[in-house]
Amino acid sequence: MDKNFVASLQKGMEVLTCFGRQHNRLTVSEVARLTGGSPASARRSLLTLRALGYLDSDGKRFWLLPKVLLVAHAYLASRPTPSLAQPLLDALSERTRESASLGTLLEDDAIIIARSTARRSLSIGLGIGSRLPAYCSALGRVLLASLPSGEAERRVRAMPRRALTPRTVFEADAVLALVDRCRDEGYAGSDGELELGVRSMAVPVLDRDGATVAGMSIAVRSERMELIEFRDAFLPTLRKASAKLTARLYPG
Repeated sequence: MDKNFVASLQKGMEVLTCFGRQHNRLTVSEVARLTGGSPASARRSLLTLRALGYLDSDGKRFWLLPKVLLVAHAYLASRPTPSLAQPLLDALSERTRESASLGTLLEDDAIIIARSTARRSLSIGLGIGSRLPAYCSALGRVLLASLPSGEAERRVRAMPRRALTPRTVFEADAVLALVDRCRDEGYAGSDGELELGVRSMAVPVLDRDGATVAGMSIAVRSERMELIEFRDAFLPTLRKASAKLTARLYPG
């Protein structure tokens, strides 16, 4: 390991990021299990983060405080992609009356870095910082398709995969076939795989050399339109928004 690597900082960040919607209040032992560390190490990290004002505790369980938003704000304020994407996502959402997202690949997931929520809200309640499993989300598949085929295969086969709904495609060969299809067609879809009754579609956002820097997606309730109708109605609009973001990110 690099002598400049600070292992204690790594442990602290792992503790901080193990909190979420399903784990909003955690004990020391629960944090140790989620991070794969020892209870003693988890306790030291938790108490340090509490002393710094990132966590609070009742003596048994710990929870996040608003100070953690400073970390997210620093990223959003310092990177051009989310701020340039936001008005385009807002316009896309307003035009289609559906929710639109921008995401990048983070480990085994697609993480949302910008989002505009339509009046037709989805029950999964996504927001900035939400993570979607790459193997079964449209956003994740379009990002996996941006990788070299060997790297995409290695990652898909290594990542945890399970059926989130009866419609989830999760077997490695089937997922890889959909990723290959995305490379050929330039978009990816997911139909009831994350949540029954929700269809999503995603396209890549490219740099000036044609490399994928992010993915842009839109989601619709299945009762509103059939899958083919969804694709025909919204794919051109989604691609146009993606191209506009590329032009804003790389002018000239």
